[in-house]
Amino acid sequence: MNLVQHGEAVPAAGRSSAAPADDHGLTARLAERKDGVALATPRARGAVRVDLEEVFRTTYPRVVGVAARVLGSREEAEDVAQEVFLEFARSSVPVTAAPGWLSVAAAHTALNHLRSSRRRAFREEAAGRGDSSAPDVAETIETLDERRRVRLALGRLPRRQAVALVLRHSGLSYAEVAEALHLSPGSVGTTVRRAEAALRKELNPHAPSS
Repeated sequence: MNLVQHGEAVPAAGRSSAAPADDHGLTARLAERKDGVALATPRARGAVRVDLEEVFRTTYPRVVGVAARVLGSREEAEDVAQEVFLEFARSSVPVTAAPGWLSVAAAHTALNHLRSSRRRAFREEAAGRGDSSAPDVAETIETLDERRRVRLALGRLPRRQAVALVLRHSGLSYAEVAEALHLSPGSVGTTVRRAEAALRKELNPHAPSS
C-alpha cells in the first residue's frame, strides 16, 4: 500500500538530499520562521548542542520526508522539521540515537498537525477547483480527495500503528523502525500489517473483514 501519493516531489527518507545552505548558521536559521516571527532558541539560552550541525545535515532529508508522508506538503514538512530540530537541540538524546529519535518525533509532530487542523482539506479543495480550464479537472479533484481521505484516516489510527506505518513507508528498514520505536525486529512487520489493515478499514468501513 502506498501510504500517500504527494502532488509535489518529496525526497524519500532514505535518499540523499541536501539540507538548506548554511549561509548564516544553523541556529540562526532555526530561530526564524518564514513569517518573520522569532523563536526562542538554544543559542539564546547558551545551550546549543555541539553536534547539532552535523546531525542536522545528515538527517534533515529523512525528517522532512517522514513529515511529508503524513502532511503531503514539502512546505509544511519543513515547518515540522524546524520544530523537531529545535526540540532535539534542547534535548540530551545521544547522537547515535538521533536518526531514530528525529524520525519518530517528525511522525508524531506531523500527526499532531494533521489531527489538530482541517486547513489542508480546505486548501486542497480550493486547489482542485482553482483552474477550470486545466485538463482532467474531475480526475485531479478525485485524486486530491483521495489523498485527503488517506491522511485523515491515518490520523484516526492508534498512534503507534500510525507512526510505524509512516516510518516504514518513508523508507526506513524494519531494523530502523524497530530501533526507533523500541520494538523487536520480528514485531515490526506485524505492527505495519495491522496498521495497513486498520487504514483500509478506516477508508472503507463497510467492507467485509477478510
